[in-house]
Amino acid sequence: MKKLNCVLLIDDDEATNYMHNYILTEADFAMHIKSVENGQEALDYLTSTNESEYIRPDMIFLDINMPVMNGWAFLKQYNQLDENLQSETIIVMISTSMNPEDKKNAKSHHVVDHYMSKPLTVENLQELQLKY
Repeated sequence: MKKLNCVLLIDDDEATNYMHNYILTEADFAMHIKSVENGQEALDYLTSTNESEYIRPDMIFLDINMPVMNGWAFLKQYNQLDENLQSETIIVMISTSMNPEDKKNAKSHHVVDHYMSKPLTVENLQELQLKY
């Protein structure tokens, strides 16, 4: 399997970020893993001009329910970013939500490539690697 260069985790739950970071590392999924706690921090990271800090993510794992800026608001802003910042980045929405509307809403966003339930597992990371 091809290892990704960078994964961006967007989730307000520190324990979830820690666990997902661990699973991504165990699965040898990416060389770099960046974590931010809300959509605004993610946008700040994606539009950063600090080249020593910024690594363009190949894949973004996006939570839905977060303070400051939730996943839906992030997607709205993300759509307005320069196409070069968006191209070739795979967005995977991850949530504990059992609301079928969330899954439907995620599929209606053209930039969302996949929707899955938390937590990440080595198995579903392998599925993502095969798919993308």
